Amino acid sequence: MLSFSPNSGAVSAVQILFLDFDGVMHPEFCHESKHFVHRDTFEAVVRAASHVELVISSTWRNSRPLDELRALFTADVAARIIGATPLYAQLEEVPDTLVGYAREAECRHWLQQHGRAAQEWLAVDDRSWNFRPFNPHVFLVNGEVGLDAGTAEKLAARIHGVSV
Repeated sequence: MLSFSPNSGAVSAVQILFLDFDGVMHPEFCHESKHFVHRDTFEAVVRAASHVELVISSTWRNSRPLDELRALFTADVAARIIGATPLYAQLEEVPDTLVGYAREAECRHWLQQHGRAAQEWLAVDDRSWNFRPFNPHVFLVNGEVGLDAGTAEKLAARIHGVSV
């Protein structure tokens, strides 16, 4: 189902994927019994992209340690979670261009702090206002639905460098 070859076009294959939970892994405002209803769909996308490493950007990182966040995924995918973004309020220096775009500032700070600023990255999120307009590093998901099968196909294509 999810099989792609990297495109030699202008879009590069993603190496780092920043992952939000609410509105992506499950609908934004759902009962906790529905949490991670799209986990299997997301994990299929990630398994088809063995070159991608994951960083948690979800607000869940505010109240749970990284090991607890990893435990929400199957072992093979959890092993590819290499960290979590810092909290916007804890960032000491935020460039003027990123003031007001908290999630993007957190992602870019993580990349800088880990020597990954030159790597291709993608943030999977449902809240556009956390990023600068027209940001090519953002893959927006309909938060009322989350990462359904159709959206997952588009995400897989984007991860592999296919413009969607």
